[in-house]
Amino acid sequence: MKTKKELTLPARGRIQKSQLDIDACGFHLAFSKKTYVMGVLNVTPDSFSDGGRFFDKRRALRRGLEMAREGAGIIDVGGESTRPGARDVSFAEEIDRVVPVIMCLAKELGVPISVDTRKAKVAEEAIKAGASIVNDVSGLRHDRKMGPVVAGSGAVLIATHMKGAPQDMQRNPVYRNLIKDVISGLRESIRLARLCGIDENKIIIDPGIGFGKAVWHNLEILNRLDEFKALRRPICVGTSRKSFIGKVLNIDDTGMRMAGTIATSVAAILNGANIIRAHDVKEAREAAAMADAILKAGAN
Repeated sequence: MKTKKELTLPARGRIQKSQLDIDACGFHLAFSKKTYVMGVLNVTPDSFSDGGRFFDKRRALRRGLEMAREGAGIIDVGGESTRPGARDVSFAEEIDRVVPVIMCLAKELGVPISVDTRKAKVAEEAIKAGASIVNDVSGLRHDRKMGPVVAGSGAVLIATHMKGAPQDMQRNPVYRNLIKDVISGLRESIRLARLCGIDENKIIIDPGIGFGKAVWHNLEILNRLDEFKALRRPICVGTSRKSFIGKVLNIDDTGMRMAGTIATSVAAILNGANIIRAHDVKEAREAAAMADAILKAGAN
């Protein structure tokens, strides 16, 4: 009986897709085979997207398990909101929010767990609890101890470009040359990571949609995302429910931005994204599978 031939995604940009595969503390992220959906799990009382819906640890755990069933290839647990104007949270409070959830999910699930934090102490405790990815939205610029913590653990780093800090990043962000400036910032994060001893093959980049970018900045980054392949690292993109979608579509309710989220996520995949962050995992997984099928069509 003939079996269906499995196709890898075609090479895009300046690097073969197979060269982007990553080992994350025992988990193999096969970016050459598919786009990964990273389920967003905010264990915060003030998240822009869900308003503290999963602040309760039991609800957060149930949602994490549900996202895995819906097809999330990574679960990203965050204990500090990084929405524009968000307040800082102490590392002790952040640890208390994320570590119990990560510990439970890591025991229950067969997918890598990511911790969304800018703090080295939080990352360290999260890794001990079972996290294999550190998602640092500051790109190693917030806490100088973050790099050594990630390097010493063997975890994967997602380095995001952010102009400013959550408290001020959306106050009239200006760039001399948007794409060049963001690529330059990410290149510096990669340099810092390597200086700390992080294996370059364990670095993922994120252009930082919504992190110090106006609406037109976000749209241009999505349109020209293939240019970020010059950095020769896997690309993570997070557009889910973000304000630029609401502004383009004139939708204030974050829960009503799914169509815009799917459209921007598919655009990102077709332009080279390897991971898309999503609150609505089932729909994102189906959209990613469809985009991957388009990319694979005729690849053999």
